[in-house]
Amino acid sequence: MSHMQGWAVQQAGQPLVLSSFDLGPLGAEEVEVAVDYCGICHSDVSMIANEWGMSRFPFVPGHEVIGRVTALGPQAKGLTLGQRVGIGWNAESCMHCRQCLSGHQNLCAAAVPTIGGHHGGFADKLRAHWAWTIPLPDGIDLASAGPLLCGGITVLKPFLAYGISPSARVGVVGIGGLGHMAVKFARAWGCDVTAFTSTPAKADEARSFGAQHVVASRDANAISAIAGSLDLLLVTVNVPLDWNALLNTLAPRGRMHVVGAVLEPIPVPAFSLIMTEREVSGSPTGSPVDIATLLAFAARHDVRPQIELFPMDQVNEALRHLEDGKARYRIVLEAKGA
Repeated sequence: MSHMQGWAVQQAGQPLVLSSFDLGPLGAEEVEVAVDYCGICHSDVSMIANEWGMSRFPFVPGHEVIGRVTALGPQAKGLTLGQRVGIGWNAESCMHCRQCLSGHQNLCAAAVPTIGGHHGGFADKLRAHWAWTIPLPDGIDLASAGPLLCGGITVLKPFLAYGISPSARVGVVGIGGLGHMAVKFARAWGCDVTAFTSTPAKADEARSFGAQHVVASRDANAISAIAGSLDLLLVTVNVPLDWNALLNTLAPRGRMHVVGAVLEPIPVPAFSLIMTEREVSGSPTGSPVDIATLLAFAARHDVRPQIELFPMDQVNEALRHLEDGKARYRIVLEAKGA
């Protein structure tokens, strides 16, 4: 058996408290990982508040984990003790359903999130299935790699899933934690990138991340001026927008892909799709192979999130910093001795 020390939320919306948990015997296919860094995602905030109604208390948040393998179950494969690894949104999946066998493990109905019913990475250690414990490529920056495992794969997934060409014209709505990574990945992918932001002060930052063009997302005239021009419009925000105007920025056969957790229904006028064969889609995190592909691409092109480091024991201060809208642009917790 093994005990973990983690920063746990006991009830919805409460501050995190350092707590001890008995993890029990290590499963046959499980891996135990000592945490060095863990990113804070807005999904952690949502789960702490139980906004999605799926949190199970108490639990330790954190699903953007960078660490080292410290124990392997007897049937764990492909990993070695001491190896640098990452763990993202999912800790395990069934590995025998149609989705898992076809390489879409992220769509497994029995997938277990790393947080909520499972203890995550705001801790000294955590566990995951070997397939979801992803080896890190040489040369990747360890401190900033954590957010790639959730936010990074979330924004890169449509590029992998839909064969987005390097010659594509890509729009990114929202230049925040997800959006700034989307701009960086789209530019590294070779695309012509347009950033949409409601904050004029972010225009220069968006260009520094790789955007060639910046459009005010609340300016109807600016949006209509680029009508019919984009092959992919990636929506990273979680607030209502002028959806028809955004759909009309798409070129024929263009795609609006939603990764922001917009809680209100998105109206989609049929004729905005029918006449030009446009598409609207969404996706969660990617499969283990998708995540490994992302990490290799990020290492090769030195795509790294812009981060702010906080010590792990200042997690409540870090969460307030994020909730106050002050994060620029992802917060990472650093464990002692990392």
